[in-house]
Amino acid sequence: MAEGEPRGAAEVSAALGRHLSRLQEPGRETRLRALKAIAAELQERPVLPEVFAGQLLRPLARAALLDPYPEVKREACRCAAACARALPEHFHMQSESLIKPLMQTISHQHFRVRVAVIQATGAVIQFGNGKSVDDVLSHLTQRLFDEIPQVRHEVTTVIGEWLLHLRDRYSYFHKLIPVLLGSFTDEMPENRKLALSYWKRVGSQWEKENEDDLKDKLDFSVAPSHYPEGVVRPELGCRELVTRNLSKILPGLCHDMTDWVEGTRIKSSQLLYILLLHAEDHITQHMELLLRTLYRVCSDEESNVVRNCVKAAKLIGTFVSPKVSLTLILSALKKTPMSAHLMILASVIRGSTRQVLEPHLADLANTLSQTEISQRSEEVLYVEQLLGCVQALIECCQEDCKDISLQLMKVLVTIMAIPRLEHLHEKVEETMSSLAEVQHLNGFLDLYKQHIVQLMEWVSLSHDNWTCYSPELLQLDIIATHSGPVIGKVLPDFILILKTCLQPTKDPQMRLKLFTILSQVLERANETINSEGQFLSYLEIVIKDMLAPNLHWHAGRTAAAIRTTAISCLWALIYSEMLSPKEVHQVEDALMTQVIATMDEDSKISRLTACRIVNSFLSVCGKEFGPDKLNTIYPEILKRLDDVSHDVRLAAAETLTSWFKCIGDGDGKSVLKSNIEFLYRELLIHLDDPDQNIQQAVLEVLKEGSDLCPDLLVEEIEVVVHKHRTPVYCNQLLQHIQSRRK
Repeated sequence: MAEGEPRGAAEVSAALGRHLSRLQEPGRETRLRALKAIAAELQERPVLPEVFAGQLLRPLARAALLDPYPEVKREACRCAAACARALPEHFHMQSESLIKPLMQTISHQHFRVRVAVIQATGAVIQFGNGKSVDDVLSHLTQRLFDEIPQVRHEVTTVIGEWLLHLRDRYSYFHKLIPVLLGSFTDEMPENRKLALSYWKRVGSQWEKENEDDLKDKLDFSVAPSHYPEGVVRPELGCRELVTRNLSKILPGLCHDMTDWVEGTRIKSSQLLYILLLHAEDHITQHMELLLRTLYRVCSDEESNVVRNCVKAAKLIGTFVSPKVSLTLILSALKKTPMSAHLMILASVIRGSTRQVLEPHLADLANTLSQTEISQRSEEVLYVEQLLGCVQALIECCQEDCKDISLQLMKVLVTIMAIPRLEHLHEKVEETMSSLAEVQHLNGFLDLYKQHIVQLMEWVSLSHDNWTCYSPELLQLDIIATHSGPVIGKVLPDFILILKTCLQPTKDPQMRLKLFTILSQVLERANETINSEGQFLSYLEIVIKDMLAPNLHWHAGRTAAAIRTTAISCLWALIYSEMLSPKEVHQVEDALMTQVIATMDEDSKISRLTACRIVNSFLSVCGKEFGPDKLNTIYPEILKRLDDVSHDVRLAAAETLTSWFKCIGDGDGKSVLKSNIEFLYRELLIHLDDPDQNIQQAVLEVLKEGSDLCPDLLVEEIEVVVHKHRTPVYCNQLLQHIQSRRK
């Protein structure tokens, strides 16, 4: 045969036979050279007769592709791809024999082998039996999770080529599209760019092939008035491809979003967003399946999955009519309130526009403010999502929130009232400020001013039946202490609640909480409950109906705790400097007996507070006390000088100083002379106290009292001075008396 003249089929067959027989040789270099020779033969004859199909493919499938040597595997893959191209008419009859060995090799540890297998698979399927797509697709999809970018790049290329050129591609669109779109979120920009390029070509080609069906959409297509910011809208062909295959893709995708493998869940959630972006308003017909999946996946431990689901839910808000989406979500929320429902609701609201939400605002706000929803759970995630719904409404609807401001305030007050969630208080205040801002108010205090009457009516509906577990009790706490001077505008309602709920027959723990609330507002009375200057008109109710009944002694620790809070509340009232001397006298006249009795309580706070209150009474109106009243007071105070608490003893000493100041030079002095003498004697004993601070305090008491009966005091000093461990204080006292006489 002349040089350069094509060889006959017999010669080619013989040559291939020789090369194929060497594939059984033990030496790997021999097998590699044989495969390279086969590749050369195929390159020389790009189109082979049918007879070569079986002769070539069976050895490749049986030996070369399963060879342990990586280089041999790679060369065998190149040969398999070349065979597919060289036998275009008859390859499909034999192609299936290559599928199994290729899939056995696709997860090889060498990434170059994996790349070669994917390339060979692409050619084998494209020129062979298209039905084999089902056998290889799961393996190719798994390679999207490959650590090597080149492997993922090759998968994208193969899927893209199939979508463009596979003979039966229309039957496999619903299986191939998710794989190609999955590369949109690849870590490598090159792979993302490649996937987008293929997708645009696929959409453009499909659009041309179906131009007649799309004529109306091509001629009269109108862009949506609202579209996600910063996102480029896919072309019509791409959107139509997804829309027409979405019903086949979604069920499997939703199943994968709950897969046990974290990577699968992340990839599936990313793909869901891409699909919904293409489907646009066609999402509507799949809402039940979508929402059911999103509810479940939003509780995923992986934050990326949750983030992708939130993005997908925003697209529902963008493309689906609120009449459909909100009806479904609110129905599920009312049936079984869950944090997932609230998370999706907030995202849908954020994806919507102010105009489309406006007709649904009242229903939204009323639903969120329902007791069954706003007070459903104290779980942090649930409360955060509830707050997120309110924030979403304010951000999206702006001034329109004025009509639902009261309902939103109820939700915010409820959130702030939940115990153990103090870390959310700052966020709630910021949300209140935002709600005030969209209504052109100056801050959340103006918001309270706008709604304080309705809020008090809201919490007081069932106040006669409150217990310590009533959420309204905590809500009242927030309204009273957080609204600042605004609470003064509803003082009658506030006092009525306190009067009703502080009766001795009511729940003790509830009374403890209410006294704590009252103490807090009394500490800044002029900035809270007396901001309107009306509190003093209710002073008699506070004294007789609230404090007096709860200061009576009853057995038990709870009763003692109530007396402690009541006496603390009384001290806050007196210390607020809101009362005039006449009003202090009114309080003293009604409560002095109970206050003195409180000096014997086990609680140090009760004893200390009682001493301070008596001291205030003596300082303000003690000069009006008669000898009998003064005579009943000092013994109880004197006992406190033996108290175990250092603070109580100092307070008792200060109170005795005030007691001495109340005795004038008239008849009271002569009537109380024996009492004064007794006091001198007892105080001189305490002047020898081991504690220097107590000694100094008692010395000041004696100095104050020395002006009444100095001779008596000198006599008492002379009796005890030689017994004192530290007579220096006695000497100081004598010097003081002498200086006063001069």
